[in-house]
Order: sequence, then structure tokens, then C-alpha cells
Amino acid sequence: MIDDILDDARQRMEKTLVNTHSELGKIRTGRASLSLLDTVRVNYYNSMVPLKQVANLGIPEPRMITIQPWDRNLLGEIEKAILKTDLGITPNNDGHIIRLPIPPLTEERRQDLVRLIHQLGEENRIAVRNIRRDVIDHLRKAQKEHQISEDEEYNGGIDIQKITDEYIKKIDEVISKKEVEIMEV
Repeated sequence: MIDDILDDARQRMEKTLVNTHSELGKIRTGRASLSLLDTVRVNYYNSMVPLKQVANLGIPEPRMITIQPWDRNLLGEIEKAILKTDLGITPNNDGHIIRLPIPPLTEERRQDLVRLIHQLGEENRIAVRNIRRDVIDHLRKAQKEHQISEDEEYNGGIDIQKITDEYIKKIDEVISKKEVEIMEV
């Protein structure tokens, strides 16, 4: 029973870590990354579809993203969708391909992004701690209902703390890597 609870907690913490990676991927670093376009939805025959489903995306150089739609009639729609997403990037359309030049970040913007990623990291650390709290509450309840012994409850608490520490360390590593990437000129 305790192993099942701990496995469930580990899976939930892993989802939190994946969420951290996903959220950090959306933050622009001054370097081209296709994850910047994950939120872009294009109107394709009256249905909103992800950009990557209607075009080839590429990074020919470190500060450039290219978008080549499979249907040239979509160039205007793609341009509108990019402008709506508030990426702070102006698309260049030459009639065949859209180029997104990634401008370098100012020092002030870098500091703002670092604060943002630290806030995001703290939110995800809190989520991991909340999972730990849920597990500890679950163990206490199981012990009061005599489903597990006091020793099992105590050992389960130690195990969940180890798992929590492991995931908080992983989140901190991801955040510090992103910070280095942002501050890199």
C-alpha cells in the first residue's frame, strides 16, 4: 500500500517537473527555439490548429526561425497568429516562407526573465511540497484507521521526503540552467 502511494506521488512530481520544462520552453532567451511557437494556433479552414501541423518549422541559424507552410494560402493566417501570440517577434513574409528573426535581449529584459523563471520555479517547488503534504496526510489517515503501523507511517514519511528532495533538486537544476541560458549574451 505504501509503495503504491509513493509511486503515485513520484508520478505526480514527475508531471510537475515536465510542466516546469514546458513552461520554461515558452520563455524567449534571445536564441531561436521551436518551443516558442507551441502556443501559436492557426485558422485552417475554420478550425484552430497548432502551427506545427500546417507548416515545416526550422532553425537555419541561432537567431532565426523559418516557417514554411504546406499551403501558401496560409502565409497571411500564420502571420496574424504569430502577431496575436504576443511573442514580441515581427514575422517577415516573402511570399514563400516566413522568417522570424529573434532579437537579442536587453539587460533589463534578461533580469525580468530571470525573476519570472525563479517565480515559476518556486510555484513548481510548492506543487511538489503539496504532493508531499498530501501523501503524509494519507499515511496519517491510514495509520489512524489501522491499515498501516506507526513504523510504516514514519518510514513512509522519510521516503516521501527523500523523493521530494530529489524532485526539488531537479527543478532547481532546470531553473539554474535556464538562468544561465538567459544571462548568456
